Amino acid sequence: MPEGIPVAIVGLGRIASLLEDDALREKPCTHAGAVNANPYCRLISGADTSGERRRLFTKRWKVPVYENADEMLDRHPCKILCVATHPDSHLFYCRLAVKKSVPVIICEKPLAGSLVSARKIAAIPPKTRVITNHERRYAADYNEARSILSQKTLGEILSIKASLYMGKNRRLMDVLWHDGTHLVDAIMFICDVFLRHEKRLGPPLSSKSGTAFLYGMARGGGAIPFCIEIGAGRDHLVFEIEVSCASGRLRIGNGVFEVYGSAPATYAEGFRSLSKIRSGFEGPTNYFAGMLADAAACVNDAARVPISGATQALAVIEYLNSVR
Repeated sequence: MPEGIPVAIVGLGRIASLLEDDALREKPCTHAGAVNANPYCRLISGADTSGERRRLFTKRWKVPVYENADEMLDRHPCKILCVATHPDSHLFYCRLAVKKSVPVIICEKPLAGSLVSARKIAAIPPKTRVITNHERRYAADYNEARSILSQKTLGEILSIKASLYMGKNRRLMDVLWHDGTHLVDAIMFICDVFLRHEKRLGPPLSSKSGTAFLYGMARGGGAIPFCIEIGAGRDHLVFEIEVSCASGRLRIGNGVFEVYGSAPATYAEGFRSLSKIRSGFEGPTNYFAGMLADAAACVNDAARVPISGATQALAVIEYLNSVR
């Protein structure tokens, strides 16, 4: 039998495999792609209720596929199970993995479809580690942003703004729950805070039009005001975080990495303004590869705490639930 940590996947859709066909995305960008690119892991099987997805998966990755995950795990015991199904089924498959003595679970975001289920996943005994696919915790650009902010290169964080446009006609709450989970977690990660919701301005989150503004306080070492803008009606995607500091500003998001520093103003004596000192991020971010590497390290070290664990993912769900 080939060496390597055996990995199985349940849910064989876009994030499991199909997005590897996106010519513009950094690779690997799926669970199967990450396993295939990791020399210390090997893909052994997949499961999905869709016959077409099973056909495409086995054709591409040359592994056996099953309609039933229980049968798959009986026939092909694994050390890492990737759960890439609908959020409402995450608790079921996490519990199945525990039952089958799988030591590490990689669970797609959001951690669960409800706060109750998310708390139950977070309460799984540490013998089984749960990693959540909040991929930016593994991305090199977001880790650099976190380092800049934590080292106070730009001074103390004074405020946080974020924008999310992910669909022209989607309900604002759906955008926040399914795509905003990444945004909320990224804010918490790079600023080392937890978000607490206070008020909303704009249309109800059940709306498919308009722009809603979510205000609150980010709490860590202190209290930092933040605002998250969730908008519909745009024909473009935006995922951005802007952190304003005492002596500069950092802006990061999809295709964005900018750092501004304070300098003497060029337009008036006795004032200072912001000057761009860095634009763009060079090289791969290794976001998906880093997540699988963390999972493999957890298999090899039973005491390791995952970088993106269920505890952090639960904090995201708690915030989203408080907004809803």
